[in-house]
Amino acid sequence: MPILACQGLLLRKDGHGVLRSRSQSDRGGMMDAVPKTYRELADLVRNKIQAGSIQPGQILKAEKLASEYKISRQTAQRALTVIASEGLVRTIRGTGAVVQPPRPRRRIARGQLVTRNPHYGYVFPATSDPMEPWQAHGQPYRSHEPAPLAIAETFGLDAGTEVLRRRRVMSPEGEPPFQIADTWISPTAVADAPQVAEPSTGPGGYLDRLEEAGHGPIAWRETTRVRMPSEEEARLLEISTGLPVLEISMVGRSAQDDQPVEVTVKVIPSDRVELVTDLVRAESAAWPVDPVQSR
Repeated sequence: MPILACQGLLLRKDGHGVLRSRSQSDRGGMMDAVPKTYRELADLVRNKIQAGSIQPGQILKAEKLASEYKISRQTAQRALTVIASEGLVRTIRGTGAVVQPPRPRRRIARGQLVTRNPHYGYVFPATSDPMEPWQAHGQPYRSHEPAPLAIAETFGLDAGTEVLRRRRVMSPEGEPPFQIADTWISPTAVADAPQVAEPSTGPGGYLDRLEEAGHGPIAWRETTRVRMPSEEEARLLEISTGLPVLEISMVGRSAQDDQPVEVTVKVIPSDRVELVTDLVRAESAAWPVDPVQSR
């Protein structure tokens, strides 16, 4: 069958002698398939980012994508929303979608083990190694803030009661921001251990001060959920507001009366972490197992 090249298209005669166009993508993927839906455009842009033809730091705009691929602006915007939810771009108001550099995804075994670093104090399961060094992004700070409803209810306070909050944005050394950690300390606990409200809480941090004041050994319960970030959280973590985050809330209870003395809420971008659990066979499932019997 005769094939002619004309203005970048491949033309061929069909069985009736009529010239038909054929995209070069039909001959080995030399050209991009033209996307028609937002999912097809998201796939195309994602592939370009992962292949390196769209580099970190480049700015993608819905208007330009719509013009380039002859689609509506709404379709282009939906495609950008999809890849923002995957962490590939960060949407900045007034700028566009900024392509993000590849970020390491940490595999964390979410066990029940709280360890102790002799130089830092308690280490919880958000790190892969108790001796791993972490760094702060920006200056950690403390303030008295109206407690969110969940925090107020945990402490048995009226909604809006001011509670001490200590905030830090942290990551393993050399990595971009990995988590926001907000620690709320009950007014009773602050009265018992005033140093927890000071700029420096001393060796071992606020937890050691609380335990020294008679609340030790503190026992913790952890709750994990997935939600969307606030604009402030997205800014601090350098992510898009369309990227879900993992929220890990940890309530510490006093050994004195089993009442909550501190609540720590960690917010982690969902594209930065995988939770891994090693399953354990119960005695009823111990190997070798018995054949299943019909009822």
